[in-house]
Amino acid sequence: MHREPVDGRKAINGLALLVEHALGLNPFEPAIYVFSNRRRDRIKLLLWDRTGFWLMIKRLEADRFRWPKEAAVVTLTVEQLHWLLAGIDLAAMRPHPTRNYTHVG
Repeated sequence: MHREPVDGRKAINGLALLVEHALGLNPFEPAIYVFSNRRRDRIKLLLWDRTGFWLMIKRLEADRFRWPKEAAVVTLTVEQLHWLLAGIDLAAMRPHPTRNYTHVG
């Protein structure tokens, strides 16, 4: 997830270049890269699918996406991406901490 707003006119090539240069990541990796405009009423999802790029856009008519205020690059789980697309504030969602046990008893 690219935290800073992106020019809404950027298409596949511009977003792929942002992934490479601004995020320092490989746009051909099996990942979904998420971008938003300044008003936070549009989200673009960029992903590579074996033979080409997918570019998906979601435009909200009356609301705004709740954008995380963390580091410049935020890594989301699939579940968190669904929450973001549904308009849920990710900062308000706090799951139980991960527990690692070595034995039963």
